[in-house]
Amino acid sequence: MLRGVDRAAFAVSFANRLRGAGVPAGLTEIDDLIRALAAVPLDSAAALYWSARVALVRRESDLAAFDRIFEAVFADAPPLPLPLTRAAAGPAARRDDVHVPVPAAADQAVPGGGLPWATLPPAVAGADDGDESGLRLPQLRPSDVAALAARPFEELDPRETALLGAALAGELARWPTRRTRRHVPHSGGRRIALRPTIARARRTAWEPVVVVRERPLRRPRRVVLLADVSESMRAQATAYLHLMRAFATVTEAEVFAFSTGLTRLTRVLAHRSAGEAIAQASAAVTDRFGGTRIATTIAALLRSHHGNAVRGALVVIASDGWDSDPPEALAAAMARLARRAHAVLWLNPRAGAPGFTPTVAAMAAALPYCTALLPAATFADLSVAARSLTDALR
Repeated sequence: MLRGVDRAAFAVSFANRLRGAGVPAGLTEIDDLIRALAAVPLDSAAALYWSARVALVRRESDLAAFDRIFEAVFADAPPLPLPLTRAAAGPAARRDDVHVPVPAAADQAVPGGGLPWATLPPAVAGADDGDESGLRLPQLRPSDVAALAARPFEELDPRETALLGAALAGELARWPTRRTRRHVPHSGGRRIALRPTIARARRTAWEPVVVVRERPLRRPRRVVLLADVSESMRAQATAYLHLMRAFATVTEAEVFAFSTGLTRLTRVLAHRSAGEAIAQASAAVTDRFGGTRIATTIAALLRSHHGNAVRGALVVIASDGWDSDPPEALAAAMARLARRAHAVLWLNPRAGAPGFTPTVAAMAAALPYCTALLPAATFADLSVAARSLTDALR
């Protein structure tokens, strides 16, 4: 929203317009707005609106005036005009000639658009001639990650897949926590910790002068991932291994690959080198690119000693839903899994196709026990899925 804008000057000018409309926006409110603009990603008009409203408005009676000024500034704003370069403007050009001021009155229209104060990027001369009519802005190109994120997995080479896999770990920087039964001393706790309080009372003739409080200990919620590496998932297998490695390196996770059997990859994918981890994981899965037995795999996981890891965890199943086991067996296994897990999410590479319906027998049998069905055909889909997994645990 404010790309290329001097945010401090914007905050001062916007507060001046509010004061002209009767809203008491002083230096404290301006400082709050500058800090809010630096902390909040301004990717939409709503984000900018709420940041400015929370920082500048202190009374409910001022909301109408704030909405009127914000609407006049940002509604249907035309493009900002390009300034002349310093050389074209002559030696008398000042440093602030790239700023476009807007009058304080909300009903006055100016050629500069609706922004109260804008700092424009420098213009560059055209390729044909050096006149002012050939001025143009530098073209911004997408990064390598943004350019490759929307491409299908089968169109990516190993280097591009590794690049996107490293970027995927950044989506899991902040992981939700769960409340445990243990308690730890904390000044903001609601419960009194008896043992520490009594221990401190020994120093004051058994008078509890210092009261120690405690609160429940919070730990990151466990994640269990099962990735299908059968023949029908050949194009997505490596990308899903990168997703599993992102979970294994960021949070407490148990990761498995399955085709006709179940293979635990938690320790392998925790390797510091992404390339080495993927190579060892591919070598560890002996039944890779074979058939698919989802119901048998889930039942084997619940029977094993790793079944306790599922209790209270987020279970993620990445598969296209093609299963050689009977649908009744998959429904029974999914019912047991849903009762034990906190949430079950299914990533299907075909779910994002236009007109997709889960008509496959196995997918239709498993869907009633899933918390959500998410598309996962590109790395952009996996990034959205990673954020959805975070939201599902809150």
